[in-house]
Amino acid sequence: MESGVLMLMALDRYVAICYSLHYSTILINPIIAKVGLATFLRAVLLIIPFIFITKRLPYYRSNAIHHTYCDHMSVAKLSCGNIKANVIYSLIAAFLIRDFDILCITISYTVILQAVISLSSADTPQKAFSTCTAYICAIVFSYSPAFFCFFFNHFGSHTVPASCHIIAANIYLLPLTMNPIVYGLKTKQI
Repeated sequence: MESGVLMLMALDRYVAICYSLHYSTILINPIIAKVGLATFLRAVLLIIPFIFITKRLPYYRSNAIHHTYCDHMSVAKLSCGNIKANVIYSLIAAFLIRDFDILCITISYTVILQAVISLSSADTPQKAFSTCTAYICAIVFSYSPAFFCFFFNHFGSHTVPASCHIIAANIYLLPLTMNPIVYGLKTKQI
């Protein structure tokens, strides 16, 4: 869900900068509700199969996960059964969601950058870059530890100490809680 929210924020920045005069007519409440609902439903529909493919696994060993929160692969790795379906579905879901979202974010910011560079006013590009700076930082701070955690869970569980994974997972959650504060500080009205 958080990846979808970051993508929607990039599309919001795109409309705000590239179509600033039409922003209030393009992003009306029904449109915002529909894209928000679509993002929510996408997350739910891709997460529901995790419940069933994890529930089918036999669990005979320890029930303690070595993590600060309960993620799918940590629970699946507790099983003494074959977790190949869990790994494959996890990879497919991650690439469907994150790759699509990163592609939308990249396209959005490429178009924004092109539009900002072509502006003739001297202070307008600075205002546009200032608007996007907090968001770009949120993207970097959110996706970097997320990729580390994802690849650690799937490919490097024996080469990276568990403490590094736990630290990266906690850092991954931090930007999600800091986004409202960062945007609040960047907004002069607040």
